[in-house]
Amino acid sequence: MSNINATENQQQAGSMSGDVQAVASVFVTTRDGQTHRLETQPGLSVMEIIRDAGISELLALCGGSCSCATCHVYVDPEFENRLSQISEDEDDLLDAASFRKQNSRLSCQIHFNDALEGLKVTIAPD
Repeated sequence: MSNINATENQQQAGSMSGDVQAVASVFVTTRDGQTHRLETQPGLSVMEIIRDAGISELLALCGGSCSCATCHVYVDPEFENRLSQISEDEDDLLDAASFRKQNSRLSCQIHFNDALEGLKVTIAPD
């Protein structure tokens, strides 16, 4: 498992100003089965966390505006009940996406917070 630190610069900036910033983890499994531990902070979408870590197979073409479904992920069942309810727009996009499953979500619509510490997602096939 690789360790990609997506917030190293943010942490350094915060520590210089005296702020204490908690670091949390998200585990992302790529299409080839590699799992990456991404360090982050609450407040970003899971799409932003993955994109900022340099995992390029999550295209996120619309930049997080919930209009393309190219950030489709499967959420580990352990975390499904911790997510906000799926919106009608997200549900419609996922209906049109290939490889939809019951645990499918758009990572741009998952807003990372403390309750999602240790979140596990798998990037869906194209």
